[in-house]
Amino acid sequence: MRDDIHSTDGAKARVAGKIGAKIRSVPWANALSLRWWGRWFRGAMMQSGRLTTLLVLLGLLFVRIDDPVALQVLRARVFDFYQVLKPREMPAESPVVVLDIDQKSINELGQFPWPRTAVADLITNATALGVNVIGFDIVFSEPDQTSVAKIVESVPAGLIADDIRARLLGVPTNDAILAAAIKQSGKVVLGQTTVRETLDYKGVPPRTSFAVIGDNPMPYLTRGQSVLRPLPELDQAAAGRGVFALSDKSLDGIVRSVPIVVTNDDTLYPSLILEMLRVGLRGRTIGIATDASLLGVTQIFVRPPRSRESYVIETDGHGELRPYFRSHASWSRQYVSATDVIHNRLAPDALKGKYALVGMSATGLLADLRASPLDSVMPGVEAHANILENVLFDNQLKYPNYALAAELIAATVIGTIMIVITPMVGIGPGFAVFAAVSGGFAWYSWDSFASRLELIDPTFPIASAFLFYAFLAFAGYMRTESQRKQVRSAFGQYLSPALVQKLADDPSKLTLGGENREMTFMFSDIRGFTSISELFDAQGLTRLINRLLTPLTNVILSTNGTIDKYMGDCVMAFWNAPLEVKDHGPSACKAALGMVQAVKDVNKALEAEAKAEGREHRVLNVGIGINSGIACVGNMGSEQRFDYSVLGDSVNLASRLEGQSKSYGVTVVVGENSAALADMYPLLELDLIKVKGKKQAVRIFTLVGAPELKEQSWFVELKRTHDAVLAAYRAQRWDEAGRRMEAARAIVRAHAGLVTELLAFYDIVAERIAEFRLAPPGADWDGVYVATSK
Repeated sequence: MRDDIHSTDGAKARVAGKIGAKIRSVPWANALSLRWWGRWFRGAMMQSGRLTTLLVLLGLLFVRIDDPVALQVLRARVFDFYQVLKPREMPAESPVVVLDIDQKSINELGQFPWPRTAVADLITNATALGVNVIGFDIVFSEPDQTSVAKIVESVPAGLIADDIRARLLGVPTNDAILAAAIKQSGKVVLGQTTVRETLDYKGVPPRTSFAVIGDNPMPYLTRGQSVLRPLPELDQAAAGRGVFALSDKSLDGIVRSVPIVVTNDDTLYPSLILEMLRVGLRGRTIGIATDASLLGVTQIFVRPPRSRESYVIETDGHGELRPYFRSHASWSRQYVSATDVIHNRLAPDALKGKYALVGMSATGLLADLRASPLDSVMPGVEAHANILENVLFDNQLKYPNYALAAELIAATVIGTIMIVITPMVGIGPGFAVFAAVSGGFAWYSWDSFASRLELIDPTFPIASAFLFYAFLAFAGYMRTESQRKQVRSAFGQYLSPALVQKLADDPSKLTLGGENREMTFMFSDIRGFTSISELFDAQGLTRLINRLLTPLTNVILSTNGTIDKYMGDCVMAFWNAPLEVKDHGPSACKAALGMVQAVKDVNKALEAEAKAEGREHRVLNVGIGINSGIACVGNMGSEQRFDYSVLGDSVNLASRLEGQSKSYGVTVVVGENSAALADMYPLLELDLIKVKGKKQAVRIFTLVGAPELKEQSWFVELKRTHDAVLAAYRAQRWDEAGRRMEAARAIVRAHAGLVTELLAFYDIVAERIAEFRLAPPGADWDGVYVATSK
């Protein structure tokens, strides 16, 4: 029996062994081995870049939860764009009007602020017209100085009889008259605002009643150090008072959220709009519900008397409302001139049942300017009017509680799709997948806004997905670029980056030869460098040259120029090769101005170092020559070694012009062809000159500043006078040339910059005139100067 058991166990073992062998022979079973997982991880995750992007995705989710400023700005701009695409429609009949202190009112009643009696007339007449509530986007925090008593107090004693003085002092002040009008109306909400400093209030300030439901809302609300309130007698008379400060969270001044309730850590203050709603509904108390588990305020409401329904305002957790704007132009019919109300020019029912905001739009009074997603400038009172309509029509924008979760889920799903798909299908199909899934979420975001006024941010999920796509596409591209990398590594040490890229794209270009092309050439040299070099040893001189050539090179490269070669302290450069630069003439002029400034910066640093080390400092001065023309450009040299360079007469002329910069006392000398290409720059003609090695005379100019200088009136006058100097000089009218030079010198001395170099140039011309007076050039002289040096 025991043998049978053993034989049975052996049979089971043999069967199990065969089954195990079968299992190991199945391909998917290899997935169970650590070796297979290791190969898969290295190939499918690490080499493809998927692992990196998964880790980045996890990090980005935490970044979104932290919500840095850059993401807030990007999100705000997208939501602004939604409002531009679909602004709020103007209602057929709106209960909101603006009693506008406009230019018409100023013309009739005088400069604002008016006597408070005029404001009292405004309140009295508006109330008589059946207005529902009047809200002031103004703080009456200072006494009216135009009251009779105030004026009498300012008159020295003895100028007014005592009995008359006593009677005048007994006249009610303008503030008392306004307070009586406010109290009589019973419909006035006065404005107040938050300030940073602590303020005192005489007496006990009236406060709006709040019913707090749930947790304490104050930690979540917008805070102010103190509240600037109206005068106590006005404050006590008003039916309500509200804070009209708009949110200061916007980085660009655009109103995107407005606090409905604010606090100074011990008191709740309603906004002007909320208080107008309470007074308009004849409510006594404002309700505010807070739930700490939901991270803030959940509801703000006003319940009218004898009503079971509350008027609910939807806000975010900080008690702020997101306004939905309509354009400034659409408000024109809802602006009512304040003077028309004061002078009873309106129809009897013009303000019946209206929520009236009093604000200013007159020229010179618009200190309270605001911007909306639709308008770069609008009166601040209009921002409140938009918010009031949002509240009354319940069409404010909403950032729902699930918005953050939706964005995080979308980023995770879309990002995972891109991480899985892009390495599999490649760059082109991968982008198609990205466009499809990103477009779908973008449409969901837009539809949420358009149909439900809900704000769901599409930018973070889409930007994250694009980041993953770009990274994975780049990783794939880099794997196929190993040969091109070798080319870049081999030639990058002595060829320009642009040329290296062209060679990497097409190595067949590594041959001798070239092409004729119109180009602009520049030579620059440091004047007196030999004497400066005497101050340094070999290492110090090398550092000095490198320190000087580095910023000059950066300027040339930043204007799309190509460095041809360095010759000691000289730099040779050209534009429009190997890559096309359409504005090569202006680009060279721009580089010249930048190089002049760069040399000034280097001089400042060297002077400071020399002073600190107690050694002599000698100023570096640069000379620059610029010329344009046809030249041969290409790879030039031997079979073993060649450079990308230029040859031609135009190149040689640029070198000669650089040499003449010192002779003419200017920094930049520009050839005639370059001057024609860069005619937007302020250029002044210097001379007709035959440079050494040239038979034909060339017209040369000097560059004296940036393009904006050319349109300035003083330069226009200088150019006219300067041209007149040259005309008189070439016509051998020496006395006239001298007089006009004095006029030109007077203009130059009044200004700074390269233009001051003309003083030295005029001295050179004056010396020539003095020589010509002694030895006249003859009637057949053509005005050409023959250079005797390079």
